[in-house]
Amino acid sequence: MGPVMAHRMAMAVLLAALSACAVGPNFKQPPAPATPNYGTAPMQGDIEATERDATQRLVANLDIPSQWWTLFQSPKLNLLVEQALKGSPDVGAAQAALRQAHELYSAQWTALFPTIQGGATGDRSQFPAATLTSPTTAPNNTYTLFTAQLTLSYVPDIFGGTRRAVEQAKAQVESTRFQLEATYLTLSSNVVVTAVQEASLRGQIAATTRLLELQHQLTEKIRQQRALGTADDLDLLAQQALEAQTAQTLPPLEKQLGQTRDALTALLGRLPSQEPTETFALNELTLPTDLPVSVPSKLVEQRPDVRQAEENMHAASAAVGIATADMLPQFSINADVGSSALKLQKLFSPYTSFWDLGASLSETLFDAGALYHRRRAAVAALDQAGAQYRSAVILACQNVADTLRALRADADALKANDEAARAAKAAFDLAQRQKNIGTISLVAVLNAEQAYRQAELSLVQAQANRYADTAGLFQALGGGWWNRTKEPRYEQFSPTGQ
Repeated sequence: MGPVMAHRMAMAVLLAALSACAVGPNFKQPPAPATPNYGTAPMQGDIEATERDATQRLVANLDIPSQWWTLFQSPKLNLLVEQALKGSPDVGAAQAALRQAHELYSAQWTALFPTIQGGATGDRSQFPAATLTSPTTAPNNTYTLFTAQLTLSYVPDIFGGTRRAVEQAKAQVESTRFQLEATYLTLSSNVVVTAVQEASLRGQIAATTRLLELQHQLTEKIRQQRALGTADDLDLLAQQALEAQTAQTLPPLEKQLGQTRDALTALLGRLPSQEPTETFALNELTLPTDLPVSVPSKLVEQRPDVRQAEENMHAASAAVGIATADMLPQFSINADVGSSALKLQKLFSPYTSFWDLGASLSETLFDAGALYHRRRAAVAALDQAGAQYRSAVILACQNVADTLRALRADADALKANDEAARAAKAAFDLAQRQKNIGTISLVAVLNAEQAYRQAELSLVQAQANRYADTAGLFQALGGGWWNRTKEPRYEQFSPTGQ
């Protein structure tokens, strides 16, 4: 049999292996939830708050833009989200993990084909002439042998174990890709929510500062009245206690603001000393009005964490096939072709060539049940991946339901707080008019304004909750990654621009 025949035999075995059936289960995509809704959570209709605040409308199956944060119409917010997607180390790590998974898949795919290695050796040897016959035609017992050869080795994928390994590696690539999408989604959502939190805290600090100023004025007014004998010590002590209680609320708000700025800086992939110059206020943000609502069967296609869990299940299914194939006979083919000569210049000359071709079959006859238990472990891992997938679906649906309920509750809370603030403002305006005509004292006016400022503080918190939960809905629905046309590229932040 010559080298050409050996090549043909190897190719025939390769084609036969690739056409064989692969053992193990063929993965099937899990069925989508059949339910059309999220229980009693609202899925359509208007969400009205106040005359001054936008009415939001739930729109079934409305598509989500990939840059959904631009719906808040804040150039500063858009800039920081883009900087975070480029500068966060979490993005860099996730992108590197995806590159690694691609390379591992490519490496695993090559196992379907033969391996050919080339080699060249030169040996100087001496044989015992008095004991053995000379292995060469040389006249003495010392010689040099030069050899050049190609070695082919191939393991035919008769039962599909290698193809299942390739399938597993491909599923791991997809799992890592959806993990990257989840990183993008979580990061962009965190930037938006953190910016909203900063805006809320700035509003609360401003309202609290104004309230503290009013209470200080009231304290001084009561002190003056006490000096005149129109107020007693009890009135002064009560007002001083109220002023101190309000003052106690300011440092925690300032602490939260500082920590929120630190968190925003970290999301951008920067150190605390590299804090961005952009700041946020609620009146600089626009509340998105048309809100998408996807049914559960569509949601499972949109959520990166659900898609990742599905690909993990796919990889676990392929692992069962790999473990099954390991229990079956293993085949291998080996071939060598080359040339050997006593002189280097004689290599590849006539009568120096050689070749060999061989095949082997092996089967594990006894391993104390190791292969059997490995397969059972793979089946258990598949069951685990299936349960984790179902858990991811349940969590996704819960997130959407929770957010839809929160949006409705936010609107109701904003309406109630707005009514309270309007009533307090009307009482304050009335007190001012009465003070101007001398029917009430300045203390009554300050008390009325104090009630108004407290209502204003609650109104700021209610408005911020509505913005934050709107961002939460976009996150819960998957964030529109399927509409992205350009992948963010990780770039380590440099304060000097170098």
